[in-house]
Order: sequence, then structure tokens, then C-alpha cells
Amino acid sequence: MVAGLLAGFGVALPVGRVGTYLVALTARTSLRVGVFAALGVASADGVYAAVAAGAGTVLAPLLVPVVGPLRWASVVVLVGLAVMGAGKAVRRYRARRIDSLQQETPVGAWTAYFGMLGMTMLNPWTVIYFAALVLGGSGVAGFGERIVFVVAAFVASASWQLVLAGGGALLGRLLTGALGRLVTALASSVLIVALAVRLIA
Repeated sequence: MVAGLLAGFGVALPVGRVGTYLVALTARTSLRVGVFAALGVASADGVYAAVAAGAGTVLAPLLVPVVGPLRWASVVVLVGLAVMGAGKAVRRYRARRIDSLQQETPVGAWTAYFGMLGMTMLNPWTVIYFAALVLGGSGVAGFGERIVFVVAAFVASASWQLVLAGGGALLGRLLTGALGRLVTALASSVLIVALAVRLIA
């Protein structure tokens, strides 16, 4: 259990492109959407933990040749999201719409869940990370221990992603004016593009 918790926090705590987008999405929508998105990220980490615990020896080497294409796919998704978010923010600001935050929700809760699940699954380093832990002697041997490892990794990842979603919801409440929404949407789009560029640099 301790190995799974440490592994889950180890992969979740660094706030990269997925964490940044999670905070920005929650700030622009609602806590409910953010919670579903956070659970989507944690589900991907849980799936990769299960794959690594069950077949890490076989799959980790096979993923290395496709790291490049997966990285480019992730970059395309991120840049597309950033462009769409910035375009919508500019159009909304120009129209001077004064809608509630809930009315402006661009995605539903389940769409956020599956979108973040897919975005996180594009990161092959997660399964390599978990496979290295399992193969490196993290104490995961029997079937029961592997189940506990996977559940603990999911719980650790979910707890951190929910903290990020909560931060995004708080940020959204603090910056609900028309100009605040425009600035935060553009800033998040620029940051997401920067993270995408850094991913391929």
C-alpha cells in the first residue's frame, strides 16, 4: 500500500501540461466538471499502474519506439485545446456576455472525464514509470499485493488531482468578471502552448 501511495503521488505531484489544463478547465467551468476531470486523470494513472503491475516487463520496452508519435499527438491535442479556449474567450469578451459560470460550461462532466482520461493516456512515460517501480523491487509480488498497489496508486493520484481541481474552482470564483475571465483564459492558453512546446523541445 505504501509503495502504491508513493508511486501515485510520485507520478501525480509534478504539475505538467495535464495538471495545468485541469486547473484551467475547473476555473472556467465548475467544481463538478473539475472533479470528473480529476478522476479521469487518476483513472489513467490507475490503468497504467495496473498494466505495469500485471505486464510491465513485457510492455515497457514495447512503448519506447512509440514515445515520439504519442508525444506529438499530445502536443496536437494541447495546442488545439489552447486555441479553442483562447478563441472562445475573445469572442465572449467582445460580445460582453454576462452569463453565469455554470451557463458557460464548455464541456459536461463526463466529457471532461473521458477527455482527461484520453489526454493522460497519451503519456507513455507513466506506464514506464510504474513498470520501473514494479520491476525495481517495490515490494509488489503476489496478486493481492498488486491489487493493493494499483488501488493505492489510484487513490494517491486522485487525491492530488482533486486538490488541483479545488484550486481551479477557487481561482474561478475569484476571477469571475468579464476581464478576469478573458485574462485567465488567454494566460492558460499561452501556458498550455508553452508546455506543449517544451514537451517536444
